[in-house]
Order: sequence, then structure tokens, then C-alpha cells
Amino acid sequence: MTALLATPVARADAASVAAAVQILSAGGLVAFPTETVYGLGADASNGRAVARLYQAKGRPAFNPLIAHVLDLQAARALARFTADAERLAAAFWPGPLTLVLPRAAACPVAELATAGLDTIALRVPNHKVAREILSAFGKPVVAPSANCSGHVSPTTAAHVLADLGGRIDLIVDGGATPVGVESTIVACVGEPVLLRPGGLPRAAIEQALERRLAETPAGLGADSTPAAPGMLAAHYAPRTRLRLDVRRVEPGEALLAFGPAPAVNAKSAKAALNLSTRGDLIEAAANLFSHLRALDAAGAAAIAVMPIPGDGLGEAINDRLTRAAAGR
Repeated sequence: MTALLATPVARADAASVAAAVQILSAGGLVAFPTETVYGLGADASNGRAVARLYQAKGRPAFNPLIAHVLDLQAARALARFTADAERLAAAFWPGPLTLVLPRAAACPVAELATAGLDTIALRVPNHKVAREILSAFGKPVVAPSANCSGHVSPTTAAHVLADLGGRIDLIVDGGATPVGVESTIVACVGEPVLLRPGGLPRAAIEQALERRLAETPAGLGADSTPAAPGMLAAHYAPRTRLRLDVRRVEPGEALLAFGPAPAVNAKSAKAALNLSTRGDLIEAAANLFSHLRALDAAGAAAIAVMPIPGDGLGEAINDRLTRAAAGR
């Protein structure tokens, strides 16, 4: 689905909810209110839709996104809940609390949305419009703040239109959001850790847990607390070494190609996958993590990565590849 030249703004009612669901089902982008801020929604299971979302917000760094679901039952299908997570979900969902949890083996959320991590950020929003959309859609919806990256978060439909008009497919206007700041994020992988303060006070969380939250450790990495939206994301580094910006595949290497004209000796690669034969950066972003995982399993001496343009989503793709290469 292609974003409209003029993004329509529709008053929240049964018709606009139905339109939102239709757009989400087609891979489009819909802004809608939650109790915290307006979210920019995309089908969490559709990698291309998630890539479009990153592009619409501008200059993404592939930070993980929060997947919004209707209730605890839906959340349990996506993640493994610890006893602490169950307690917090029972106390504060629906509400402005995001839980970072181990991702379930059969989780359908696109790897692009979780930034290739083994964890997933989940929330059950407490807003009538958001819940109507989630109920009718029946699948998880990723919904970061509906603004250009780096701008003030949007609390009205007008804020969304000012930032994203012409880039997304629909804005559902449910009035000003009641909380006005983003959700509080707590990681429940081991001891509960506060990753981001937000709309739910620390004291309330600690009261529910009957103990203090651990502080976010400095220099989060892949071996410490899981990354979350709004923080420096731990990168997915394959076990296999990466060589970037290659013009030739060496013996025993796998090839991660891009565009219609792969490396001259591509046929000699141990394994080869193309991020986008059409040179489409949105498609390339959607394919990045799954292709890296597949080539990592090929038993190659290294993964040779063809040059990728640095414009648009290419900047984020190259950032992720550079981090992955540095990790090995």
C-alpha cells in the first residue's frame, strides 16, 4: 500500500475503526490514540509494513518496537511470562506499562520489529479507540509514537498530521491523549529492571512487586539487560563473520546481495540471498534479519555483503550491518 498524497483524518467511530483495520490488513500505516501518546500502527507480523513504518518516521536506527495486543491472553502467545511479569500484567494491564520479555518460539511478530533480539516489548493499551482497532484486527500491532524521529511525541491528531501528513494512510482522531507521555518499560528477564520511566510511576510498580526495581545498567549490551524502545538497541550479530561492501565473493563465503546485478562471481558462493533484486530499500529492510539468520546457518567461512546505498532506509541497514560486523 502506498501512502496517500494527503493523509485523511477521520473522527473516531465505527467507520474509521473499520477503515483502520482494512488499511492495517493491506500493509498500510494508521495513526491512532492510546492513553499515552498517538501511536503509528502497522501489522506486527508484516515485515514490509514494519519497514514502511521505520521509513515514515524518518532516519530509523532499527530500535525495537512495542507490540500492542488486546489482552494478557494474546500477549502470552508472543512471549514467555515470568512470575513477576504475570504479577505486573495483572496489576497494570490494560495501561501504560510495557513489559520486555523473552520472545516465544512461535511468535509471529516480524524480526525487524524486535530488532533481531530474543526479547519482545509488549503492551495492552487502555484506550477505547486503540482497543477497538486491536479487537477488530485480531493480531498484534506495532505502534511507536506517531511522529518524525526526534520530534516531540504527539498527543493530538493535529500533531500527527503536522509530522506525518502524506507519509501514512490514515489518522484516527480520538481527541487528546489522557496520559501524554510514553509508557513505562520494565524488563522481566531475570530481576525486573526499569528501562524507561513513563506513564506508570515507579512506586506503583515496586508496590506491586513488593521490592525495588533494579536500575538500568550502564552500557547495555547483548549480554546484559535486553534493549527496549527509546534506548540503544543491542544488535543482532551472526556467528559468522561479515565482510562489508564487497565486490567479489571469496571461496567458502556466503553472499548477501542487493539489487539486480549481484557480484560477478555470485554463482560460486556457498549460499546466496538477495535483500531485494529490485533495489527496494523497504524490501531490503524487511528481509535483513531473516536473511542474515539464514546465511548464518549455511556454515560459510564468512558472509560477504554487497554495497547498499546509504539513503533512506539504507542508512539504517548499513548501521545494523556495521554493528553486526564489529561484533564479530
